[in-house]
Amino acid sequence: MATAIRTTDVRSKAHPSPRKALKELSDSVVVASQLAGNELAFAELVERYQKRLLNFIYRIIGDRERAEDLVQEVFIRVHRHLHRFDQSKKFSTWIYTIGSNLAKNELRNRSRNPLVLFQAIKKTWEDDDRPLEFEDSRHRPDDLFRKRHLRELVEWSVNQLPHHHRAVFVLRELEGKTYEEIAEITNCNLGTVKSRLNRARNRFAQVVQPLLD
Repeated sequence: MATAIRTTDVRSKAHPSPRKALKELSDSVVVASQLAGNELAFAELVERYQKRLLNFIYRIIGDRERAEDLVQEVFIRVHRHLHRFDQSKKFSTWIYTIGSNLAKNELRNRSRNPLVLFQAIKKTWEDDDRPLEFEDSRHRPDDLFRKRHLRELVEWSVNQLPHHHRAVFVLRELEGKTYEEIAEITNCNLGTVKSRLNRARNRFAQVVQPLLD
């Protein structure tokens, strides 16, 4: 019986589950698998990008519940239009572009409706139950407090930026995108991206510096 168990273990390692096998593949290969009819591939794309997109959109619009709605809309559009995706391009850039456009539309709609904007801001003020992110249980409680304080300080300061500056700042400083990727995501030329990023960095420093003193 012991031998049979060991044989099964070896076979399991030699033939991983289809979902586990997908995790080892690049985005482009997973996209191709989805287009070939493998619905597990789409679930893998959701798992890879759901949290990242939520953080990205939330940092731009400042409303977590609405950001969750927009992330769902991103994946609806990805599923509906994936066949149009240029597979010679990076999937991450494409999906962030969709998220960025939805976030910009959300801010534009708010600016036309002051009541909606006020309600969104009020919801953020009252959001005392927002979970900690990137929490590490190995840290001491005072470390976690400082980490949460700094994260909230950064998020608040980012929200003070004009939305077109905010997008490039988040993409570069918090998401680590290249200038070229940011240009494609925001549909701006490189010069505009660098100019907006420089202004965003300066404004961010002006906002956050007094709070750190």
